[in-house]
Amino acid sequence: MNNLSIDAITNYLVTDGLNLVIKLAACLAIWMVGRQIISVLMGIIRRAIVRGGKIDATTSRYITSILSVLLTVGLVLGIFGYLGVQTTSFAALLAGAGIAIGAAWGGLLAHFAAGLFMQVLRPFKVGDYVLAGGIEGTVTEMGLFGTTVITPDNVATIVGNNKIFSDTIKNFSAQEYRRVDCVAKIANTVDPKDAMARLRSAVARIPNVMSNPAPMIDLLEFTAEGPKLCVRPYCSNEHYWQVYFDTNRAIAEAFGAAAYPVPTTPVLHLMK
Repeated sequence: MNNLSIDAITNYLVTDGLNLVIKLAACLAIWMVGRQIISVLMGIIRRAIVRGGKIDATTSRYITSILSVLLTVGLVLGIFGYLGVQTTSFAALLAGAGIAIGAAWGGLLAHFAAGLFMQVLRPFKVGDYVLAGGIEGTVTEMGLFGTTVITPDNVATIVGNNKIFSDTIKNFSAQEYRRVDCVAKIANTVDPKDAMARLRSAVARIPNVMSNPAPMIDLLEFTAEGPKLCVRPYCSNEHYWQVYFDTNRAIAEAFGAAAYPVPTTPVLHLMK
């Protein structure tokens, strides 16, 4: 019996086993070549969309991502068909698995649905500077399930689409220009009118500050240390940080040149 078993195993390895190894090697080759073809095809489609000029980069990446997933699923089904697996049975199994995965990973489906709505409503696009899902930065990619944002400190952050879509979205690039908000505090002994006149002159000399609308410089509030002045110039989006830092520097230089005293908290002396 042992000899028969060994002979049967040897015969299987020589005949069917060899065929199985050949099929597995062929499947591996089909997968590698298929993926390469899909990658080349996606590149051709992406370039064709760019040349057409009717679809922006955001929608283009979304379309190519969906097509890549669909073609990859088709490739897997083709490989299973080559191995002799009934694709109808596999499709039913895949559908059942999809239901199970959907129930377990409902959050992923929510991210996918939110991504579709974002493509339709277009609250922002690739290249916009936004505050979305609690993350502020420049959008570099809008994927099927998440959006990639590069923060000002150059950290790539992926935020789930559902978190973005269900939260408040601020798009700082939606308008051609934005306001830079700075605050200057002066001592109680300083004349606010003189300080505002000096600031208007200093801010007007800052590069890339817009003249229309004109910078807003006025009394903001009163504190125990002294009045607070709002200094709010306008600039285009790409010059925001340059104008922000230059404005703060201009405040310090203007007040230093005027030899204004440093605002201090008044000390109350209690009588004994």
